[in-house]
Order: sequence, then structure tokens, then C-alpha cells
Amino acid sequence: MSNFSELLKSEQPVLVDFSAEWCGPCKQLKPILEQVKAKIGDSAKIIKVDVDKNRKTAEKFQIRSVPTLILFKNGKSVWRQSGVLPANTLVGIIQQYS
Repeated sequence: MSNFSELLKSEQPVLVDFSAEWCGPCKQLKPILEQVKAKIGDSAKIIKVDVDKNRKTAEKFQIRSVPTLILFKNGKSVWRQSGVLPANTLVGIIQQYS
């Protein structure tokens, strides 16, 4: 968990995908996030957090539904949304904070 906290403090944007194995929309989001990563390259990190395996982390960030995406920069949450979004939308949001 301490590595996760350190990672969020990065000046580079970090998109965290809070998801679960049993979640259908989470599975839909996987190829979308792969497209996003291909477009943004190393300008941001994308991390997946399984809410069932990381309950304390999910509680800390008040995750009520999955998938929930939170974009962090310098340790602060700068954007947050639940649900599946198109790759271009996510790329635009990440570039806004890069």
C-alpha cells in the first residue's frame, strides 16, 4: 500500500481504475484503457485496483460503484468518474493534467 501512496504523489498523472473481477463494465473498460495507454505512452500511469482484494483502499477513496476511475496528480484527486468512458474522452482528460 505504501508504494501505491508513493505512486499517487507523482507529478505524472496516475489514472486508477477501481474495479472487480465480477463486474461486466469493468471488463469492457480493459481494452479501452489499453487504447488509452497506447495513445498517452509514458505521459501518465494507469493502475488497476481490485476493490475486493484492496478493501481498505476502496474505503479510503469512497468507492461506491465499479468501475470508478480517479486521476491523481501530486497526490491529489483531480478528476473522478464512475462507469465506462470512451478512450478519446479519457485521453483528453489525462492530457489536460499532463
